[in-house]
Amino acid sequence: MSADLVSTVCPYCALGCGMYIRVEGGRAVGIEYMADHPVNEGALCPKGNAALEILHHSDRLLHPLRREGDVWVQISWDQALDLVAGAIKQALQRGGPDSLGFLSSSKATNEANYLIQKLARVLGTNNVDNCARLCHAPSVFGLGRSLGTGAMTNPISDLENSRCIFVIGSNFAETHPIVARWVMRARDRGARVIVADPRKTPTSWMADLFLQIRPGSDLALLQAMMKVILDQGLMDHRFIAERTRGFQDLADSLRGFSLEWASDVTGVTVADIVRAAREYARSEASSIVYSMGITQHVCGTENVVACSDLAMICGHLGRPGAGLFPLRGQNNVQGACDMGALPRVYPGYRRTKHQNSVDTFRSGWNVSCLPAEGGFTANEMLDAALEGRISTMYVVGENPVSSEPHSGKTRRALEGLDFLAVQDLFMTETARLADVVLPAAAWAEKEGSFTSTERRVQWTSQAVMPPGEARSDLWIVSEVARRLGLDFNYSGPQEVLEEINRMVPSYAGITRERLSAVGGAIWPCPSPDHPGTPILHHDGFVTPDRRGRILPVTYTPPVDSLTDEYPLQLITGRLSLHHNTGSMTRRSPSLLSRVPDLDVEIHPEDARELQVEDGQMVVVSTRRGETRAQARLTPRVRKGTAFMSFHFPGTNLLTADALDPTSRIPELKASACKIVRW
Repeated sequence: MSADLVSTVCPYCALGCGMYIRVEGGRAVGIEYMADHPVNEGALCPKGNAALEILHHSDRLLHPLRREGDVWVQISWDQALDLVAGAIKQALQRGGPDSLGFLSSSKATNEANYLIQKLARVLGTNNVDNCARLCHAPSVFGLGRSLGTGAMTNPISDLENSRCIFVIGSNFAETHPIVARWVMRARDRGARVIVADPRKTPTSWMADLFLQIRPGSDLALLQAMMKVILDQGLMDHRFIAERTRGFQDLADSLRGFSLEWASDVTGVTVADIVRAAREYARSEASSIVYSMGITQHVCGTENVVACSDLAMICGHLGRPGAGLFPLRGQNNVQGACDMGALPRVYPGYRRTKHQNSVDTFRSGWNVSCLPAEGGFTANEMLDAALEGRISTMYVVGENPVSSEPHSGKTRRALEGLDFLAVQDLFMTETARLADVVLPAAAWAEKEGSFTSTERRVQWTSQAVMPPGEARSDLWIVSEVARRLGLDFNYSGPQEVLEEINRMVPSYAGITRERLSAVGGAIWPCPSPDHPGTPILHHDGFVTPDRRGRILPVTYTPPVDSLTDEYPLQLITGRLSLHHNTGSMTRRSPSLLSRVPDLDVEIHPEDARELQVEDGQMVVVSTRRGETRAQARLTPRVRKGTAFMSFHFPGTNLLTADALDPTSRIPELKASACKIVRW
């Protein structure tokens, strides 16, 4: 039997690695490497290589389900869709549009995300969000404020052209392994690598200078580096004068700044701070690579702004090898944001509070009115649910019971709703709380476009049919909308993409025809004949006067303070063999067999004081809850620090839910904890 090769994009992280699915007899039987792909050049990480294992898993949801007490009852699609639409109608009648909440999916296609946020807004609410709220909302706000657009400035492959790569808050060697290939190529060409992290990670192994900072002290380090650059005259005076505003305000804010204070806060010697600053500033082309290690803090937006400030004062933007590289976690988190699945922006980042934005979409969607006031973020929706202000939620491809901080509170919020609909591949921790569960198609079972962390838009083709009665997100959302009397009569994702072309200027040239080529196209791509824009800000920034905004920043320590009762700082992160809440990877036999359970990394000196041995079960507790884990003694973590992955449900029972005041991201990366033997 001959096999077909179907082009697709890996469903895990946001690098957008291309691959082919080998299909025989209507079944996905293997993966073929895409050697000419511009990002991964055929390589895949362990998760990508195991991606097919979930497609025919026995846990897949095959039929719509309705809860009857503690029992799930199989129902027809008509019954399920009528129940969801009926609950939405009832919420509108009783509490108005803002009693509704929608969680869109960074696993869904651009086209599905576009329709989910459109559904919310046509119904009259801006209560729509996606999991960027838990990872890179600070990038959207921080880079948007300083550069005019909250996205990666250069392609991943351009790291090869950097002469200095400063990594802060990212362990890409495990979380985004393909990035390590490009960094190693840069090193082979003489680049210097600086890594700042509380843990000695595989990424730190490739560093020429490793700065083992204290958790939550990133901003103090960034301020200290800028102080050195200003005091030693290492800034790019011409770039600052011609292309930025606000430099003097930053200089004034750092006038009394003490490197000794920064050293005390960060745990990094003054000599190493000076060395890092000099190497970054003096390099002919420097890059900053960051991820959730700096965004998931109450000062996450300030951290991102500080990275932008550092790049601007040294002129390291708008050219090859010089830029800002926020590494996103989900395969379409960039696209979900681009499509407007955020409470304060319409598609293309048009602000909801601006009347011309409202008018543009009111006219384009042919509706009489749209909401102008910003809606609730994901965290705020849950708080509003606890307070009774949101009664009905529609959750697509998200698992907030495991992903949100203080997940015990999240569970209470969802349990208290009048109605919860969940659309997913599996019966996740969140789906178990739903009134109706809708079985969704996986990435290989549908078609549409996805946007990677480097703004690369690619088309993934349907390789196989969904199992049972599972359907694509786009079909399900359109059917719900039609039952609400809305004109969502799209023939398929291509027709939705054509509407996106009309409504989102940066996607105007991102047509289905363009996306047939390997590697797709990179936005901004304002017309079908435009080549795309791999490197942003070459001729200016996306601000009214084309100048970047250099903004002073203020250090804020972690909110969850250490005490005698809670003496250790808990940080969380990813492992190479699992992904996010693990709803997919914990169902992948080849991955789960290697990392089957939740571990907590403890420094050997702390373990001796706690009388904990390697491999022993312990109870980790914070002010919010407790969970069990297996102790792993390792000097990779700083003394006084513990590390747990967030791929297993127990971790986010512990994490802090204090929020960044600007981006509303929770402080997931710093929680005071205690550990005792179980």
